[in-house]
Order: sequence, then structure tokens, then C-alpha cells
Amino acid sequence: MVLEPRAQEVVSQALIPDDSSVVVQVDSTSALNQSLQSAIIAGNIPQIVMYAITLALHMGASDVHIEPEEKTVRIRLRIDGMLQHIVEYPSNIHPAVISRIKIMSNLKIDEQRIPQDGRTQVTTDDGRSIDLRVSCLPTVNGEKIVMRLQDKTKTIPDLPQLGLRGTALEIMERFTTLPNGIVLVTGPTGSGKTNTLYSVLHRLNQEQVNIMTFEDPVEYQMDGLNQSQVRPDIDYDFSSGLRTALRQDPDIIMVGEIRDQETIEIAIRAALTGHLVLSTVHTNSAVATLTRITDMGVKPFLITSSIRGIVSQRLVRRICEDCKAAYLPEPEVLQSIKEELQGLSEKDLNPSLLNELKLYKGNGCQTCHGLGYKGRVGVFEIFEMNRKVGELVLSSAPDDQLEKQAKADGMITLKQDALIKAMQGLTTLEEVYRISQ
Repeated sequence: MVLEPRAQEVVSQALIPDDSSVVVQVDSTSALNQSLQSAIIAGNIPQIVMYAITLALHMGASDVHIEPEEKTVRIRLRIDGMLQHIVEYPSNIHPAVISRIKIMSNLKIDEQRIPQDGRTQVTTDDGRSIDLRVSCLPTVNGEKIVMRLQDKTKTIPDLPQLGLRGTALEIMERFTTLPNGIVLVTGPTGSGKTNTLYSVLHRLNQEQVNIMTFEDPVEYQMDGLNQSQVRPDIDYDFSSGLRTALRQDPDIIMVGEIRDQETIEIAIRAALTGHLVLSTVHTNSAVATLTRITDMGVKPFLITSSIRGIVSQRLVRRICEDCKAAYLPEPEVLQSIKEELQGLSEKDLNPSLLNELKLYKGNGCQTCHGLGYKGRVGVFEIFEMNRKVGELVLSSAPDDQLEKQAKADGMITLKQDALIKAMQGLTTLEEVYRISQ
């Protein structure tokens, strides 16, 4: 590839060695935006990369997307689960930006044909250590970069801080006292499953127990845990890790994800021999997980004797407290909400919320960067195995029948939990519909 003179100049600038320990300074959003624009105009590649990362940290983004298009390259940030367009820069300096990020994350700068993965660390001026996971992907318009930002100094939230409350919190706390069995957390990518598992492990982490985890990758390092990162490229996957764990005298095992029949069969064997197994699986609801496990070839009697509970969860954006405003919804909306929440106990739904039903929204302010949302909160649907549900599983009952029985036993659905949080002023009705359709 032949670069234009300007591109050659900025590529050379990107390759200039400097201090490998990057320190980013947190500033106001508008000032950072202006600094990023100025760096783009000046063609200062190290500053473009530094200000993009700094802006992402300042706005609380989880990912930075640098995406080449036909004529320009755009930078987008994933904030509270949603991508927000930030800025564009000319495509002729894109090879230099890519080279700069590759140098930071120890990737091959001359390899543009295949995807690459790397990582690096940055430190903020207030002492926070941020881990950057970098993924580089060749596209028709050039290489795309996604940087995942992870604050290593961030504390692990306790279960109530995740959004668990009422019956759901009681059941979840019961799961943390189980001597054996399997507890699964399910939901799409980015729904907070790992955070939930770490919150449970944080409660279980005691000197008297041996806790082993097998992850891809290890997202949080926690003292007291024996954490291992799987390497599928050398045949060290979840199933082989789980098999090895059984020879390491474990009490509690956490497996990053159950993807195949072999992994679930070993997990069941571990549960039946006195171990507590925690893991995740990708399904749309709690009861659908039972069908998924059956489809993997597991016999129903093994499911009822090993599965103790299933947690289905999503993340909804939290309304910004500085610009939150109440409003009265339309009468038909009020009626549908009341019908959806009919029959819930006072433990889960305060009657005063229904008697004076109001909803809330964020108008947008400086605190939330005009978005109306700041942060996220979990919504949960927790299924607990019992005798009645077990009999339905043994008879191969359909999902709707299983869900009906679970609700009769007190299970709060995802939509119900989300609606309650909307009535409490934690999130909006739009977010409820977004995660429950």
C-alpha cells in the first residue's frame, strides 16, 4: 500500500517511541471534545488516541469504536450500552492511528490481513488503572479498532447494588448458601452476567473454601480465588478446565460459559458429587434455559437433580438524578401496567406505587452529557427449582407451562421487575420496552 505524503508523515509520527506507561488526564467533556478536534486538525496521532481514550473514561464508556467508512473514519463510544457518535477524522491519517494503537497493545503493525487481539494499560491522573483490551478487524474500508475499557480499581458491587430486591434478592441470597448444585446466569452479551457472578463469588469468598474460576478472559482479579484463563487455541477450553478442577479439591467452581454438551455434563457430575457450580448460558429467559439444556442432550432427571436456580437478567439505563422529571402516562398505559403487575405481593410491589402511578424521564443535563441517563441498573427474573417445576420438567412440559408454574411460585418476570423500577424512578418506560420485547 502506498501512502499519501501526509499519511506517511503521520505514520512516522505514530512510530516515534515514547513513554509506554500512558497517563491520561480527566477534564471536562467539552474541553476534551475540543482537544480531540484540535489534535485531528493538527494531525497529532498520539494525542488523537490519548484524547479518545480520555474522553471515553470521562463519559463512562465501556468501549471505543474506531470505524473506517468510505471517505472518513468515525469514533463512537458505547455509553450505558448504547453507541454514541463522537467525532470523525480524515481517512488518510487512519493508518497512523491504527499503527499507534497497535504499538501500544503489542500487535503487529505490518499485519493487516487478519484480526488481531492485544491489551495494554493506561493510568488516569487520579490513580485509576485502566485495562484496555484491543481488537483489530480488517474491513473493506480499512482496519477497525474496538478498545474495551475496564477499570481495575473498580469495586465489585454487592447483590442489592446490582438491582436485586424483594423476593429476587431473598432467592439469590439462598443460592449463596447452597452446598452443591448448579446456578446459571443467562442473558445476551453485555447484560451484566459476569458482574452478577462476581458479586456471588465475593460473598462466597472465605478462607475455608477453595474457589476455582475458568474464564475467557479473566475480567476481575480477586484475592482468595484461583482464577484461570482458558486458551481454546491450545485446546484448553471450559470443559477441559472443569475436568481439571475436579482434581483440585474444589468447593466452588465458576465456569465462564456453558457452550456444549461436554461442559454441561461435567458441570452436572460436579454438582452431583458435592460441588457448587456457577456459570452462564445464552438464552432469552430463565425457563428457556431448561429447554436449551435438554436440547444439549441432558436427561430431564439430571436437570431436576442438579439445577438449583436460573437467573435471567438485562441491564436498563438509569435515569440521571440531576434532570429527572415525573409525568403522568396515558390512561391505556396505566391500565396495561396495572394488568402486568396484578397479583404481586407487597414485598415486591409497594401498593402506593400503583395508587399514585407516575413514570419518570431524564430531560438531559451537563451531568449526563445531555442523554438523560447516567449509569445502568439490572432487572432480574429468578427461577428456583422445586418439586412442582421438577415434575413438569420430567414430563417434558412446554416453556409456557413451566413459566406459569414458576410465576405461581412467586417468580417475578423481567418485564415486571423493569416496570417496578420504572415506577420507582430508576429507569424509563422506553427502556422497559427495549429489554422486554
